[in-house]
Amino acid sequence: MTRADLGKQPTDVAAMFDQVAQRYDLTNDVLSMGQDRRWRAAVVRSVAPRPGERVLDLAAGTGTSSRPFTQVGAHVVPCDFSLGMLGVGKHRWPDLPFVAGDGLRLPFTADAFDAVTISFGLRNLHDPDAGLAELARVTRPGGRLVVCEFSHPTWSPWRTAYVEYLMRALPGVARRVSSNPEAYVYLAESIRAWPDQPGLAQRIASAGWEQVAWRNLSGGIVALHRAVAA
Repeated sequence: MTRADLGKQPTDVAAMFDQVAQRYDLTNDVLSMGQDRRWRAAVVRSVAPRPGERVLDLAAGTGTSSRPFTQVGAHVVPCDFSLGMLGVGKHRWPDLPFVAGDGLRLPFTADAFDAVTISFGLRNLHDPDAGLAELARVTRPGGRLVVCEFSHPTWSPWRTAYVEYLMRALPGVARRVSSNPEAYVYLAESIRAWPDQPGLAQRIASAGWEQVAWRNLSGGIVALHRAVAA
């Protein structure tokens, strides 16, 4: 499946996330069978934030992915384009400096951050390649990028079962726990259409990042891509 096949993509992705904001974290926890917590912890370890560093958490949603950075003394900026997500997050974490922002036109100066990360949000940018270049713009030379995104399971039988779950079981489960189950039909299709691990690595390098590498989580269901700003 290619991007052109995503016929059910909403015309306003921000509005879609606004609608699911209240139960977003619960739904993700159920759909991933609790694996999302392990994935978030792996992101923090890969970013390896140091006290006093500035970290941008793009597509931060309600801030669940941002909170752990504060616990190691980093200054994290959760940024998202969904005002609904930001509202839920600000109510939950009033001390976090949530910022509304478009991933293709970030409201930050060049070289503003020591590290940038985006979890399960790169797929939802209208132009992921431009988003990767914009992340490079706001990262200081030598700063780090960590992308956590759904990917392609490495074992063929497991990959077949995973795709079956995405396209059949996931929307069914979402109908029971989500406030907007149709959104998860779109999300399932976007996951299936996303490039594999080497494909995403190439796109990160093409956006100007160096030393691109990745490692698989949960058998390749999720991959962590890491890179360094030029």
